[in-house]
Amino acid sequence: MEHARPYRFHSDTDGLEALCRDTKFSRREIQLMYRSFKQVCPSGFVDEDAFKQIFSQFFPYGNASSYAHYVFKTFDQNRNGAIRFKDFLHCLSLLCRGSPRDKLRWAFSLYDINGDGCITKKEMTDIVCSVYALLGRRSHPAVDEKSLRDHVDRIFLKMDLNKDGVVTIDEFMEICTKDETISKSLSLFDTVL
Repeated sequence: MEHARPYRFHSDTDGLEALCRDTKFSRREIQLMYRSFKQVCPSGFVDEDAFKQIFSQFFPYGNASSYAHYVFKTFDQNRNGAIRFKDFLHCLSLLCRGSPRDKLRWAFSLYDINGDGCITKKEMTDIVCSVYALLGRRSHPAVDEKSLRDHVDRIFLKMDLNKDGVVTIDEFMEICTKDETISKSLSLFDTVL
């Protein structure tokens, strides 16, 4: 793995100002997040194994490994196996302060595992399975494999508007923006730090 160069701005005012411009966070918020990031990741970057370990602390009742892997891929902007603070901050800004369309584009990239611009039923199944594994025994009601696959089939059928066997970004955006349940779930990311 080629290690990412750690992001440094402790004495770099221009770097901090650029992050403020590029994200929707204030100087103070960025400084607080940077301190926390450096405490957890003193090297200035986090690799996938460390990311999985951190993620599993938030979901102690399930298996976070698979879902954390998919999320890590969306945060690893340079595809070099490491998340720098800057990468982390950009994704966090998008998820916490981005528009609903920004959040949907991120969600699409999560489901589009191979990055080819389309979501297949297998990709959707893999992500949904990883979410249920993440929830573990906290999943209520408990879901068996047949119910899970039926659920994915219903969602996929609803999203694949032209019935060509894949869901494009346009189909995904159209269905998700019209679905009130999805819209409400996206607002859960709206936070003030």
